[in-house]
Amino acid sequence: MPNDEQPHGIARGLTNYGDRDFSIYLRRSFASSMGYSREMLGKAIVGIAYTPSGFNNCHRHFPEMLEAVKRGVLAAGALPVEFPTISLGEVFLNPTSLKFRNLMSMDTEEMIRAQPMDAVVLMGGCDKTVPAQLMGAASADLPAVQLVAGPMMTSRYGEERLGACTDCRRFWAKYRAGEIDEPGIRNIEMRLATTAGTCAVMGTASTMACIAEALGMSLPGTAAIPAVHADRLRAAEATGATAVELISNPVRPSEVITRTSIENALRVLLALGGSTNAIIHLTAVAGRLGIDIPLTWLNELSDTTPVLVNLKPVGLHYMEDFFFAGGLGAVLRELKPLLNLDCMTVAGETLGERLERDPGPVDRSVIAPASSPLEPQGGLVALFGSLAPRGAILKRSAADPDLFEKEGRAVVFNSLEDLATRVDDPELDITADDFMVLQNAGPTSTSGMPEAGYLPIPKKLSAAGVKDMVRISDARMSGTAFGTIVLHVTPEAAGGGPLAFVRTGDRIRLSVKNRRIDLLVDDDEMARRRDAWTDRRRDPSTLRGYDKLYAEQVLQADKGCDFGLLKPLQNG
Repeated sequence: MPNDEQPHGIARGLTNYGDRDFSIYLRRSFASSMGYSREMLGKAIVGIAYTPSGFNNCHRHFPEMLEAVKRGVLAAGALPVEFPTISLGEVFLNPTSLKFRNLMSMDTEEMIRAQPMDAVVLMGGCDKTVPAQLMGAASADLPAVQLVAGPMMTSRYGEERLGACTDCRRFWAKYRAGEIDEPGIRNIEMRLATTAGTCAVMGTASTMACIAEALGMSLPGTAAIPAVHADRLRAAEATGATAVELISNPVRPSEVITRTSIENALRVLLALGGSTNAIIHLTAVAGRLGIDIPLTWLNELSDTTPVLVNLKPVGLHYMEDFFFAGGLGAVLRELKPLLNLDCMTVAGETLGERLERDPGPVDRSVIAPASSPLEPQGGLVALFGSLAPRGAILKRSAADPDLFEKEGRAVVFNSLEDLATRVDDPELDITADDFMVLQNAGPTSTSGMPEAGYLPIPKKLSAAGVKDMVRISDARMSGTAFGTIVLHVTPEAAGGGPLAFVRTGDRIRLSVKNRRIDLLVDDDEMARRRDAWTDRRRDPSTLRGYDKLYAEQVLQADKGCDFGLLKPLQNG
């Protein structure tokens, strides 16, 4: 429990009426109306950032999890108090959930600061909720522990196993190619997501859950527990007890999220073949503590980190298989020689101490040994060059190696609307050897950097059997997606990055080996195009509220798309 000389529990952060004794008297009075005894109001408080929503299917089991967290807090001797923040259901938000990640982080940070709690449990799971909570907790820097939702279980369609959302995309591609009819796709639609929890593959939600555990912000072994498994409730109970322990033995986010633990998290991301979105999110989390993640660092680590996990969209299996195969602990043990083992965790032990424990059995069909990896290099790679001076991302573990060293003709779509209008036009001048290019889908564009980088293969090509081709944009793509897709091109087109000046017919050269993506247009022609260019960023003077704040403050992808005003203040 906290030092008796320091205000704790209900006495923390008193509302200011100019009379401290009156403030605590009034607060106790109002708290008593909720049925608390004087004894309970004298205890330390564990706040629980609680994010269920009718617009968030991933979190529909949170009421049961909440009771388990409370059980753990009460058994450990503190008072649990849940409080709501906004919730971000990935597919229910317009124009894109990324736009509201920073808002949720602000909500989380300010409610942690403003309300009387001695430690906090962060209950999240859907793609943007975990990074938003980690960002907010890092900025508030109160002892905190993350509890993720856990992945959903798989379903069946005939003899096929289904799991959102890699299979969503796989079957949609078959439907577009005419391989599945309308009744068939509707039947599949009802079988893709059938339980509570996050996507059943190594998409953004599962990647961020693993990153939270790799950072040391959640309890060992909890990232991959299925949402509907009894172990998920036991993990919730243990998380509540851990939050109480953090009150008497504080370990703050700033002590857990360090440059060395960030390096561990990047290694894990690469070994998982995880979501490209995780680069943006991890950069934003680290940035809240003044830690920069240059994309050159990602490449350095990628060169020496093998891909070990055989999960969709990179491999064959699902998150429930990963859990039963040994989970993140098995991956960390394979990576042990590459990791910083002295990193502190919220469990009160170092990563090295955690990895000394008996690992248990490992299913090698799901988690490969480092001595025989699935791929010798990491799943993600950053590209630079004349088209992306500040970088772009390729998920090479989910791409076609035959397209890695290639030059092609650009076929340009200048907006999402243009893409939707023309991509399936039978008269579209395009071949499988061309490079599809989408402009004006970055963070300051009207679309707000959606998961639109997974450009659909034009119907006339998909119907002819084309499964992949090079696609380039300043957008993002879902962590559940796959293909030879160059994303997060920075600077973005809307603000005048080189991507803005690509024209249909231009030649583009991709070289994964050399980490380059180059537009083969001479300087004089580029200068002419710049002179004729019109700024496509949203004008903050025409906006209001959060929309205005977003347009004014959002940073580029290489800075995590955080707000400039949320970066830490520089002392001196």
